[in-house]
Amino acid sequence: MTRSRSLLDWRLRFAVLSLIWGFSFLLIKVGTEGYAPFQVTLGRLVFGTAVLAVVMAMRRDRLPRGARTWGHLTVAALLLNALPFSLFAYAELTIPSTLAGICNATSPLWGMALSLVALSEDRPTRMRLAGLGVGFLGVLTVLGAWQGFTGMDARGTGMALLASLCYPVGWIYVRRTLAGSDSSHLSLTGAQLLLATLQLAVVTPLFTTTPDTFPLLPLLAVAALGALGTGVAVLLQYGLVAEVGPTTAQMVTYFIPVIATAAGVTLLGESLTWSTPVGAAIVLAGAALTQLRPRERAPIPVALDSPVRAPANTGAGGGRP
Repeated sequence: MTRSRSLLDWRLRFAVLSLIWGFSFLLIKVGTEGYAPFQVTLGRLVFGTAVLAVVMAMRRDRLPRGARTWGHLTVAALLLNALPFSLFAYAELTIPSTLAGICNATSPLWGMALSLVALSEDRPTRMRLAGLGVGFLGVLTVLGAWQGFTGMDARGTGMALLASLCYPVGWIYVRRTLAGSDSSHLSLTGAQLLLATLQLAVVTPLFTTTPDTFPLLPLLAVAALGALGTGVAVLLQYGLVAEVGPTTAQMVTYFIPVIATAAGVTLLGESLTWSTPVGAAIVLAGAALTQLRPRERAPIPVALDSPVRAPANTGAGGGRP
């Protein structure tokens, strides 16, 4: 009975996490209808940081110490939070949330490509290399390469793909600089979100002006994006990693584009051609192949939402889309 309840609880939390991160792209789209992209990003970071601050206070967990740790966290905050969050927000000014969600699913593919040169101990197999090729074939399918990318907004799509690339770059950096830190995962992530918030607080006034009005629906979308997608989701993911391990927890990656597509089509009325779901399925198949590793090797964190990108043993994360 206890075991059944535990499994049910894990599945429920897994489903909730998938929904939160899947709906993040819809929330970004709604948020940018009332506020500038940098304002959306700053808002989500403020709300996300507030959630972690409350939890840290309840658990009496302190921020990490040491200039070296804070220096590395500053870089991690840029790569895992401030930059990709902003890029996705700007991308969704011109591309549908469904496409942004699918672009996000390419993170494991970028991670695999980067591991060829950045993580020498993580040697690729033929199956994983095949997955890399399959995955990028899926990207070309989504973008309609055979039609010469007709109708595709190259700038917005490029920003979304670049945002997805930021995550594995950030994970590799964190793995090499913060692995083995004495601070808790919660402490490191809270500090990372705080630093990302400060970065956006400096940048946002330089590129935007204070809104004359504050539309309610976009504001609620930003609040939900931050509190749920960048705050609560981090806590949910840590719990899943601790209970079922990073390999199982990272499977949430493959549900995000499905939910993002369903939400965009049904709630925002975004159009969907046959190449989008077919290409997305190919992308996910390739991404799954790139995660196949010998059993004795610990898995490298893959695209989980942000929201947390280095859940296994590095201690830092952030919050996805």
